Amino acid sequence: MITRRSAMQSVLGAAACTMAGWPQNTRGSRKPNFIILLADDLGYGDVKCFGSPNVTTPHIDAIAAGGARFTDAYVSAAVCSPSRAALLTGRYQQRYGHEFNPGPARRDREQNLGLALTETTLPQVLKKSGYATGMVGKWHLGSNAPFHPLARGFDEYFGFLSGANSYITSRTPAGRMVDTEDAPAEIVAERREPIYRGREPVMENEYLTDAFRREAVAFIDRHKKEPFFLYMAFNAVHTPLQATQKYLDRFANIADKRHRMLAAMTSAMDDAIGAIAGKVRESGLEKDTVICFLSDNGCPTYTRAGTNGPLNGCKCTYYEGGIRIPFAIEWPGHIPAGQTYRNPVVSRDIFPTFLNLAGAKPPQDRDYDGVDLMPYLTKKKEGAPHDILLWRAGSNFAARKGNWKLLQIGEDKNRLYDLAADIGEKKDLSTQHPDVVQELRAALKAWNAKLIAARWEPRGTPVIPINGENIRWQI
Repeated sequence: MITRRSAMQSVLGAAACTMAGWPQNTRGSRKPNFIILLADDLGYGDVKCFGSPNVTTPHIDAIAAGGARFTDAYVSAAVCSPSRAALLTGRYQQRYGHEFNPGPARRDREQNLGLALTETTLPQVLKKSGYATGMVGKWHLGSNAPFHPLARGFDEYFGFLSGANSYITSRTPAGRMVDTEDAPAEIVAERREPIYRGREPVMENEYLTDAFRREAVAFIDRHKKEPFFLYMAFNAVHTPLQATQKYLDRFANIADKRHRMLAAMTSAMDDAIGAIAGKVRESGLEKDTVICFLSDNGCPTYTRAGTNGPLNGCKCTYYEGGIRIPFAIEWPGHIPAGQTYRNPVVSRDIFPTFLNLAGAKPPQDRDYDGVDLMPYLTKKKEGAPHDILLWRAGSNFAARKGNWKLLQIGEDKNRLYDLAADIGEKKDLSTQHPDVVQELRAALKAWNAKLIAARWEPRGTPVIPINGENIRWQI
């Protein structure tokens, strides 16, 4: 296990930052800590503070109540890997060709797929500014050595490299399968991808969400005396749908087995979030720590387990259900509590928000696509952080400007929605407002001209029927 860096290393690291010209913290003696809590495939309708009627999430709700809850928050892609790439780089992922999901892991390894090595990540910049950086959970940004989390800015790593994993079974370094004793009888054990500590595979017998909880709390404990960045990337609630009896028993009132399983998996993740926030409080770091919670994309409603609430569409699609996500941020004493923020924001905003708070500066030889949210949350700036938000996945595009949302399917099909009046995207207004369609299509065309082609082919092209229409979505 990697232990806390020595005091001499910290001094030398701070001196190196100064000599390299990296900005120094202006808040005082301690820079703020940063924690990203990233859920996987969690729908807008499966968090209590976003309207879920039966999935309880008290610890996620506490983050929203203690800071800001964003009603109109988006991610950069409707599937896992490109969404995570944009989050960690602060840039549209199409700027560097990470347009589709890589994987499965075998394809990643054989074709050497992963987050472009030309990109600088959030932990790389924070590390240069004196932060201890740790990641726990799902990576999904490349399986080969150059793409490994330890090669992309993280000092410590515990988790798996692929896009999905079993929660219940264990795989030892020798490949032997071990089932945990408390696995419900109705759950079929599935093969688990290797779990790594650093670069070494390890045997892990705990329910995987509980194991991630343990490791995240331990990371905070090791680094509580120095500024740290923790990227806690859950694989919950991504398939396979698996939970231990402890969590299933909390939702005996839910008759539907799939939804009960989803609720149990969400509750396990929420418990982990509570333990992480609890360790921050126990360490006396509550007012020194920014905690951000969000999902990587919308719920895959085709699993018949979760919901996106009032939103149309699902994971893989660029309707609201694929890209609008639950998002909350808390920093006691700095972000006024109890806010409901309604202007559109995007996950790429986390990158500049954290770096500005840390007094850190990313490479200046490229464009970034996020906005520092702190001036808006503290009311120092009025208005919307973004004039327009844009999406591309193969031949499908989307744009949101104000309350207008355009979905462009190929060259010919346009769908225009007024989200203020029609959050469920049921009424197409494209024929009534051709001028808005033209304006948004022009914006998409100008933006698209600045992007590069995808560096690999889509992993698949599922047909997902929405509003009675079968549409192919490249993922």
